[in-house]
Amino acid sequence: MTEQIKRIAMWSGPRNISTAMMYSFASRPDCAVWDEPFYAFYLRNAGITHPLNQEIIDAGEPDWDKVVQLCCEGDPGKPVYYQKHMTHHMIDGYDRSWLQALDNAFLIRAPERVLASYARKRDEVTLRDIGFVEQAEIFDTVCDTLGKAPPVVDTDEILCGPETTLGKLCTALDIPFRPEMLSWQAGPKPYDGVWAPHWYNAVWQSDGFNRPPSHDVDLDPHHQQIADHARPLYEKLKAHKL
Repeated sequence: MTEQIKRIAMWSGPRNISTAMMYSFASRPDCAVWDEPFYAFYLRNAGITHPLNQEIIDAGEPDWDKVVQLCCEGDPGKPVYYQKHMTHHMIDGYDRSWLQALDNAFLIRAPERVLASYARKRDEVTLRDIGFVEQAEIFDTVCDTLGKAPPVVDTDEILCGPETTLGKLCTALDIPFRPEMLSWQAGPKPYDGVWAPHWYNAVWQSDGFNRPPSHDVDLDPHHQQIADHARPLYEKLKAHKL
């Protein structure tokens, strides 16, 4: 069955409705999902500590080559395999040529909203933590391979018009849109990572995509400085959104 699998790698930073997107694809009867394949590897090798740090390492696969093989060759048992990837998990010095084996797409969100959400979960944050630099690097790598821009979707457009935006994404990925993607059961999911109790409390309360807040984000000077550095990277990908 493995040669028939559509392997979708969705690249985003944290606090970017990435979990809601995973729930959306998991609602398809033809789709299996994998929640942040490289998280255990990242925590073992990046020299930082996250909530539930050791639990994540123990529960996941910390070997880069093994995770790559599972992403590219593993058989999930369904014809569509959606992989929720965090861009900041891609540490410098590791070969990324394996991306050619996947259908890569990119989920973007305005950095001000990312930072406002992230700051509620961790006391300290850097540009590296929110993955904008790595997302642009991965985007460039995929562009070079394809000779064109891969699919890019903006969080606010998904929240404001999920059926339309998901329909465009499915068309770009050469899979049919399924109406089941618009809703899911509230609460924890069996495919959630072990880190879910810390990060997923809001999405666990949802059963579909909710409209984004209309108010502007007010950041403190430190977070605003990070947002200012991330903004050109966000705009770069936004220019290619579906």
